[in-house]
Order: sequence, then C-alpha cells, then structure tokens
Amino acid sequence: MKISTRGRYAVEAVVDLAMHSETDHESLKNIAFRRKISENYLEQIFINLRKTGIVKSIRGAKGGYVMAKSPKDTTCGEIIRASERRFTPVKCIDKRKNEAECGRYNKCVTRILWEKIRDEVNIAADEVSIQCLIDAHRSNLEGKQTDYSI
Repeated sequence: MKISTRGRYAVEAVVDLAMHSETDHESLKNIAFRRKISENYLEQIFINLRKTGIVKSIRGAKGGYVMAKSPKDTTCGEIIRASERRFTPVKCIDKRKNEAECGRYNKCVTRILWEKIRDEVNIAADEVSIQCLIDAHRSNLEGKQTDYSI
C-alpha cells in the first residue's frame, strides 16, 4: 500500500502545527514555508483535517489553525484516513465503496488477505500519535537515538 504525498504532507503539517501552536494558532503560510509545501496544497489538505475534527480554524486577518485535541490523542492513522481518498490495499475492500462493485466480492478467496493488510496497517498507524513524532523529532535534534519499535 502506498501513501500519497497528500497523506505524507498531512502528517508532516499536523506535526508542525502541533509543535508551533502550543500557545497560539499557526498560519498555513508559516507551515508551508517551514515544510516547503505549497500553501494552496496545504489548504486543500486542511479542509479535510478540519472537517474530520483534527484541527480547528481561526478566522480573521490573523487567523490560522490549532489542534482540535491534544497531540498525544491524535494518531497518524486518523490523519492519513482524513487526507487519503482510500487507505486500503485494494479498492474492493474500501468501506466507502459499494460491495456490489465487484461481482465476486462475497466469493473472493483473496479478500481475507486484503482485509488483514488493511487492518494491520490501520492498527500500526493508530499506534503512533503526533506526540510520539514530536518527541522523536526533539530527540533527534538533541542527538539521541530514537527507538521506533511499537
């Protein structure tokens, strides 16, 4: 399964937002500059992040975004699912798709494998919080070796 740039940038941007909005909101312009991502692209990504309750927007001339909940309570899985159109190894097991799309869905012998892969990837992504990534980043800046075991 491949995560698109949309999913990767969403995780990066939310980590950046969490790190820089601890006391106040942060603008997409600043996030885009630090992450070297198009501001227009980030706007598209943040629409879905806002709709799914991962971030909150603050309107006005000095507006921006803040985390909707704590970084320790926000998982990478949530962010990826909010930003990716599909987070499954094959189209037919996407819960948003109609099962009738494939005439063999109920008799498919490989569906068990695809569902297992989908479930395990989602479990792994949900075990990593934004706070975990922030802590790893700060440890790397301090020269400490990061343990990525789950």
